[in-house]
Amino acid sequence: MAATITVMADRLVAAVAAICLASGSDAREADLVARNLVLANLSGHDSHGVGMLPNYIPAVVEGRLEVNRHVRVDGDVGAILNLDGGMGYGQVIGREAMALGIRRAAEIGACVVALRDSHHLGRIGEWGEQCAAAGMISTHYVNVVGRPPMVAPHGGSDARFLTNPYCCAIPATEPCGDPIVLDMATSRIAMGKVRVAMNKGEQVASGTLIDAHGHPTTDPRTAFVPPTGAILPFGEHKGYGLAVIAELLAGAFTGGSTMQPGSWARNTITNNMLSIIIDPARLGGADQWRDEARAFVDFVRASPPAPGSDGVMIPGEPERRTRATRSREGIPIDAATWAEIVAAGELVGVDADRTNATAGAPSQHDSQGGTHA
Repeated sequence: MAATITVMADRLVAAVAAICLASGSDAREADLVARNLVLANLSGHDSHGVGMLPNYIPAVVEGRLEVNRHVRVDGDVGAILNLDGGMGYGQVIGREAMALGIRRAAEIGACVVALRDSHHLGRIGEWGEQCAAAGMISTHYVNVVGRPPMVAPHGGSDARFLTNPYCCAIPATEPCGDPIVLDMATSRIAMGKVRVAMNKGEQVASGTLIDAHGHPTTDPRTAFVPPTGAILPFGEHKGYGLAVIAELLAGAFTGGSTMQPGSWARNTITNNMLSIIIDPARLGGADQWRDEARAFVDFVRASPPAPGSDGVMIPGEPERRTRATRSREGIPIDAATWAEIVAAGELVGVDADRTNATAGAPSQHDSQGGTHA
């Protein structure tokens, strides 16, 4: 295999969807999963992209991820919706949950959506973008259980929770403008980014990981190969504090679960998410918030670039720039990750030649070197 292959987005969607179809998903679900994963890659978040498929497909085969599930409303008390994901694909469950919350916020001004027991919700920014596209402000707290902890608390020397994302999205200030979307793990980097570095044979930045003895390391294998170490929280006590809040709001208050000893025995990815969705037209700044937000963003952008910097970018802008580039030039995928995707397809009867042909990727017997598909 080539060290890196480059695949155009539409062909990658088709390849991923074919594997999901073969594993039992209906056409709608296969398309939603594929497009969600590929959009993550297009946005530069390879950690949440098609490299997740080798986690998903074995989970489907072993019954840890339920295909063709839809979100279930367990409680409806006006401004609060209690939802259950039934361990279905988060790409479906998350979209349906946000659609319910958006509809309710449009009716009464705001909605708190408590979603429990979804399989991996993917890039949480997509749910913020869904709300923003509907003209809604949203904020999302997520916890992750079902897998061994991989993030250390500030001041600790071993892992006690996972990457617990936080997202906030603000609608565009102009009809054809772009939303402001902050989407981040509360760990120094996302767990998937450590996996990507390991597959590429690269080191991670210093200050990112500790080994099994609590000592700093840059070797990404530390997070996956026993005896395992841990990822550090971002911003020391600040990221740690936000991770604790996300764990409690998403895990405890949704009726889901928090990280506890042995809670990872299921060996699957379970996400719980508390989302707050607000119609800005009902707030005090309803008549002028767009002008105020636009003026503030313009003021921030006007800061002179720091030495060696390309200048100030607003949250969400790096993803949009990367989408434009990768939509035009293709999505790079390292050979190890692509081999894992091909193997996931073979697990459900999609042979390697078919996956490679659908994606336009080189087969294993092709010559070495970078390849563009």
